[in-house]
Amino acid sequence: MSPEERAAKIELYNKGFKLLKETLHDIPRKAWKYKPAPNEWSIHEIILHLADSETNAAMRARLLAVEPGKTLMAYDQEKWAAGLNYHDQDVDDALKLVKFARRTTANWLKTLPEEVFKNSVVHPEYETPFTFDKWLAIYSGHIPSHIEQIKNNFELWQDIDKKA
Repeated sequence: MSPEERAAKIELYNKGFKLLKETLHDIPRKAWKYKPAPNEWSIHEIILHLADSETNAAMRARLLAVEPGKTLMAYDQEKWAAGLNYHDQDVDDALKLVKFARRTTANWLKTLPEEVFKNSVVHPEYETPFTFDKWLAIYSGHIPSHIEQIKNNFELWQDIDKKA
């Protein structure tokens, strides 16, 4: 990844929470617990997933920066959602976690020297080394991909709400 591409990814990463808040602003809270299907997440669950994922991502980035070569912890997001009872957790606290994990990590990323982005770690779910650039590519797009999921959930909920 070129320095320019990296800077653009860091900027997208930095905007992730703002984009999420803008999306959620127009969705009534009563729609947040709607599940499109039993095996699909509600908006509430997506937000709790983001809190867990973003805090894990922040730690992974730090490990990449200071302990290259180490092994990352993998986790099963479906088991976390069920086992941690996402629907029983406070969504506003989760949003704060996402906000601050993103803010502190984005600000820190901007200070890193270029050579740090060549670092890699072992990720149990990847056969090849997990590079810092791969981390950045994944997490800069993580919130935007879930925003699409949130919008789809809201659209489906609106269809059902109109029929009720």
